[in-house]
Amino acid sequence: MSANTDVVKVVADASAVTEKTGETSEKSEKAVVTKRRVKAGRSKRYLAGRSQVDRTKTYDVFAAIELVKRLSYSKFDGTITADIVVREPNTTAQLTFPHTTGKKVRVAIASDELIADIAAGKIEFDVLLSPPAFISKLAKHARTLGPKGLMPNPKNGTITDKPEIKKKELESGSITMKTEKKQPVMHVSIGKVSMETKQLVENTQALIDALKTKAVRLTLSASMSPGVRVALG
Repeated sequence: MSANTDVVKVVADASAVTEKTGETSEKSEKAVVTKRRVKAGRSKRYLAGRSQVDRTKTYDVFAAIELVKRLSYSKFDGTITADIVVREPNTTAQLTFPHTTGKKVRVAIASDELIADIAAGKIEFDVLLSPPAFISKLAKHARTLGPKGLMPNPKNGTITDKPEIKKKELESGSITMKTEKKQPVMHVSIGKVSMETKQLVENTQALIDALKTKAVRLTLSASMSPGVRVALG
């Protein structure tokens, strides 16, 4: 039976309930929506790509990158992301990629002028660095910066006596990786589909080296592609 036939049948059932009772059956309406969602599933292009991935094995980094690039079917230059399962939640690690990931990080250093911009609601940065002397001034804006993950913190090195040096590191590809809240999972962008395989391999290997024995499983995928398991050993 086709998906359309299934939907028509459920709709007919819902109509029958309406005719019999004179009222719309909320349960039947929900059944129609649920049925459509179940039948929609994955796209044909996704399923075709997934059929080319051996899900019982892990691939070496080079083979995984080549496969992800080949199976990416987005019309735009997709981002390749590493989804990493680590041994413990609340895990962090520092990483400096040898090559750009294609994403430009906007790094700002706390100053009186910048604090005035924050107070006015003008926040045009992805990372905020602060010398220790400015923390008391920034504390007044913690309710604005905190929920966005922008409040400087000694744990991730954004409070520093040498913010200019740290700014260069971050802009060159240095990041602090951390797990999701209460989940031992990390999501890290390693580059774009259009990048050379060699560069993507080296970025991925740098990620593996940074995590060392902390990682349990690593899967690579593009913005629109199936995932490919990567051998960590």
